[in-house]
Amino acid sequence: MRMALSLALGLIAAPAIAASADPTTGEKIVKAECASCHAIGRDAEAKSPDPKAPRFIDVAKMPSTTELSLKVFLRSSHKNMPNFILAPEEIDSLASYILALGGK
Repeated sequence: MRMALSLALGLIAAPAIAASADPTTGEKIVKAECASCHAIGRDAEAKSPDPKAPRFIDVAKMPSTTELSLKVFLRSSHKNMPNFILAPEEIDSLASYILALGGK
């Protein structure tokens, strides 16, 4: 009985974690950390300051871009990017912002 109750409470609490994702906070993060290389907004004509850096609107619209794929990407180091260390809540919010650009 205790195991079932613990499991049920865990399932109830799980959506609260996802609710911590805030696209407004994500936008603040991308403005502070990403805008020097990437076009970060909705403008389909904007160019990234670094021509090799993809525009976030393009990333958002890729069929392979999902919440999970973004979170994995943001937790991994990449050869051509600074090695940012972001808190889980920041990653959630950044992923939420990018997904919103693509209407996901």
